[in-house]
Amino acid sequence: MVAACQDNCSDNAAMQQFDVVIIGAGAAGLFCAGVAGQRGLKVLLLDHAARVAEKIRISGGGRCNFTNRDVSAANYLSENPHFARSALAGYTPQDFLDLLGRYRIAWHEKHRGQLFCDRSADDIIQMLLAECDAGGVTRWQPCHVAAVRQRPSDPGTQFDVETDRGLVSAPQLVVATGGLSIPKIGASDFGHRLATQFGLAVTPLKPALVPLTFSPDSWGPWVEMAGISLEVDVSTPTSSAKAGKRRPAAGAHFLEDLLFTHRGLSGPAILQISSYWEPGHPITINLAPHTDLGQQLKQAKQGSRKQLGTVWAQALPEGVPQRLAQTWLAQAQAHQPAIRSDAPLAEMKDRDLEWLGESANQWQITPHGTEGYAKAEVTAGGVSTQELSSQTMASKKVPGLHFIGEVVDVTGWLGGYNFQWAWASAMACARALGKMTP
Repeated sequence: MVAACQDNCSDNAAMQQFDVVIIGAGAAGLFCAGVAGQRGLKVLLLDHAARVAEKIRISGGGRCNFTNRDVSAANYLSENPHFARSALAGYTPQDFLDLLGRYRIAWHEKHRGQLFCDRSADDIIQMLLAECDAGGVTRWQPCHVAAVRQRPSDPGTQFDVETDRGLVSAPQLVVATGGLSIPKIGASDFGHRLATQFGLAVTPLKPALVPLTFSPDSWGPWVEMAGISLEVDVSTPTSSAKAGKRRPAAGAHFLEDLLFTHRGLSGPAILQISSYWEPGHPITINLAPHTDLGQQLKQAKQGSRKQLGTVWAQALPEGVPQRLAQTWLAQAQAHQPAIRSDAPLAEMKDRDLEWLGESANQWQITPHGTEGYAKAEVTAGGVSTQELSSQTMASKKVPGLHFIGEVVDVTGWLGGYNFQWAWASAMACARALGKMTP
């Protein structure tokens, strides 16, 4: 049975010695605990929340996009883009599917390799708890950690963890506390503070997979477009040398759906590009990714008696609503007086048609900011990968100290990649943990 310590647990129970203490009972922490326990280790899993794995519970509309069929290090951002490669190779999406198969959890595939539970995200949570059960994992929850120390008499080989349920000790400590995203379910910077306490570098943090916002003045004409969704190609410009460590040298682009909101832009396309976007820099949106609009307008001009507004609406993809097409023309006219909805197409100059087409094929707009951690699905940045072994997730400076999951500077794309990193980094860590108690 999983030992879940309740409020009436004795102080003696809280003074136990364990092989490993894992702080954080999210996806990575639960998975690591179950694997380590089944390897014969005496494991204590702590979390300050009353319920385990809330991020799993709410993900994927309640059905948990638990992995993606096609996963490689190229799907992740990090100062060291190769860091994730070892762990991802050591535990693949198929490995996780095999685990689901043992628990007879039904799943289905959506577009772009995204895999979801058929029934509920709770199936994943119950599976992870059952894995902990099978490993005899002790779980204290809710349990707040007041301090973590190394024993001065035995530095590097023993951690004392002071909790509101008493003091526990272990030669190995795993930090799986996640990032700052979605504070309403208990997110905190505890793991980053702990890394700093032990002298490990933490790369700058920022909300990722998050909607982008714009200043009220610049977004005014588009407020009434809220609710419109369409497929676009969104990209960032070529990276600066400094940012080049974190993103491809040629910038990033995604072909996904975009959603207009009252404050800015959201939808998969924007969530994806938000991880790459740098404040003060523009993003480029192609509203017709499969059409050269300028060329199409010039071709339609030959022998046409139609007005620009009619041809413009026909040139845009089917997914572009009429009100967006009309608003676009109105905004274009503010910059180019010749662009009028009622202008006869045959009388328009080619250069004006090319300009209009390019304005929609290469809409360049600079976000004012993001919706922040409250709406961000993950946190970019974290414990520097330069501080950790890519094979074991162990600190290079502090023996026995490990960091896994979102707390590490590895951020996946939208579509199940961050959960796969949780499983893979947890497995790499669990396989490296040793049984050290008498």
